[in-house]
Amino acid sequence: MGKIRVLVVDDSAFMRKLITDFLVEHESIEVVGTARNGEDALAKIEEINPDVITLDVEMPVLNGLEALKVIMNKYPRPVIMLSSTTKEGAENTILSLQYGAFDFITKPSGAISLDLHKVKEELKEKVILANSSRRNKTISRFTEKKTPLTVNEYSKIDSIDYKSPTSFDKNHLKSSIVCIGTSTGGPRALQHVLTKIPANIDAPIFIVQHMPPGFTHSLASRLNSISSIEVKEAVNGELVKKGTAYIAPGGSHLKIVKTGTSLTIKIDQSAIRNGHRPSVDVMFDSISELKDYCKVAVIMTGMGSDGSEGLKKLKSTGVVKAISESEQTSVVYGMPKAAVATNLVDKVENVENIAAAIMNFLTNQR
Repeated sequence: MGKIRVLVVDDSAFMRKLITDFLVEHESIEVVGTARNGEDALAKIEEINPDVITLDVEMPVLNGLEALKVIMNKYPRPVIMLSSTTKEGAENTILSLQYGAFDFITKPSGAISLDLHKVKEELKEKVILANSSRRNKTISRFTEKKTPLTVNEYSKIDSIDYKSPTSFDKNHLKSSIVCIGTSTGGPRALQHVLTKIPANIDAPIFIVQHMPPGFTHSLASRLNSISSIEVKEAVNGELVKKGTAYIAPGGSHLKIVKTGTSLTIKIDQSAIRNGHRPSVDVMFDSISELKDYCKVAVIMTGMGSDGSEGLKKLKSTGVVKAISESEQTSVVYGMPKAAVATNLVDKVENVENIAAAIMNFLTNQR
């Protein structure tokens, strides 16, 4: 099998060389060209037809976002964005993921990152992952209309039978919780799901999206602007409201605790779990301690197995329905595959049907 052919796009000659040097350290990666801006990149794509592109967000002539739109339209292939952690950089990064970028790498210290070596291994890993992902199954383009789904739009897919090891009395369960875990490809998947949730949903939604600090606020703001429900970055100590989706802040765990008759958000910097903070397992574990709720757990696209152990705990301690994203629509079929392997998943759904499945479970669970 041939090497992964990469095009490196950055307006800084120093950064182009640095990124190239890092990538070619890996025996499976070959840098076949470089470009100094988006316009130059489009010409190089026509000429050399790379497998994967690394694309700087902030460039003159034609910036990364505008170039990405053309690439996804004319030359669709995996693109990894390189972004700064500024407010504008974070907002543009979230937009790039929704325009079709595979993933992003954060430059540690601005446009010219002399310390880029800190993310060298992450960069190589994501190039390899991007190349191996099933990009021919990219999910359909998003619309930005608010289109809540009603329950009767639910399309059934055969479920995996699951017999709970413990018997639970459903009659005393008067409230519900939705919890969602995702990673690579998650921002676009979340847009597909959250924009189809009706404003009057009778449950709060808790979300862990694997992201570093500085990006989840922009993600929440973007999703809030196009959804009927409220979407926000979770804040430590706030009381939970129905009809609101709470996204774990990048770099912090999200936990939910009972305070009297209410639920309260807890954000902390406790130990990294399975390489992640925020961790889906940590969130699921905390929700498993809430005994008076029906729960719907969703695991969507992402690498690894985060969420599977937490799903086992959820299923063994309460009334839980679990939904996994299908291989067909997952950008990376890692986390959903691990969830299905537990034999605890009740529905496997294409991403465009997950919102309807959630609403169906909430309606019929109690």
